[in-house]
Amino acid sequence: MTAELAADGRIRCPWSDGSQLYRDYHDTEWGRPLHGDDAMFERMCLEAFQSGLAWITILRKRPAFRTAFAGFSIEHVAEFGAEDVNRLLADTGIVRNRAKIESAIANAKVARALDAGLDELIWSFAPPARPRPRAIGDVPATSPESIALAKELKKRGFRFIGPTTAYALMQATGMVDDHLIDCWVRHDG
Repeated sequence: MTAELAADGRIRCPWSDGSQLYRDYHDTEWGRPLHGDDAMFERMCLEAFQSGLAWITILRKRPAFRTAFAGFSIEHVAEFGAEDVNRLLADTGIVRNRAKIESAIANAKVARALDAGLDELIWSFAPPARPRPRAIGDVPATSPESIALAKELKKRGFRFIGPTTAYALMQATGMVDDHLIDCWVRHDG
């Protein structure tokens, strides 16, 4: 599939056509460089929670996730305990998966202990710029950099982030630009 002309006259990546939430996310966030430890932590958590689910599910639940996880403040989430796990498991506004919830809390503890910060660690694996893909079939699921990032995160104690989730994180935070070549969205990287 290649980029498609939408009703508003803009050509977008075809995955963004399903809903206004998808279009807004595509147009304003996905593939745009993101920085900040808490912002990066949020994206890491959301990508992990998405594993096995449609991204639209996560987008719909994102406001509830932000409330449930204290705005994805690394400092706050790192202090969550057993009562918080039970609270989160009872929260119908989020994805109630014990392994994912516990990994988010464990990951906050690891992120809090990083010397240089989560943002710097993740961005240190950014690949060199490459041409934008022509079609969805040209977009990889992993890359050498996402494999290396996943290995490094695992080595440091992060959980629930393998090479595919790491690549999705790289896409979401603008480390790679996988907007199709004809898509109207551009950024300066």
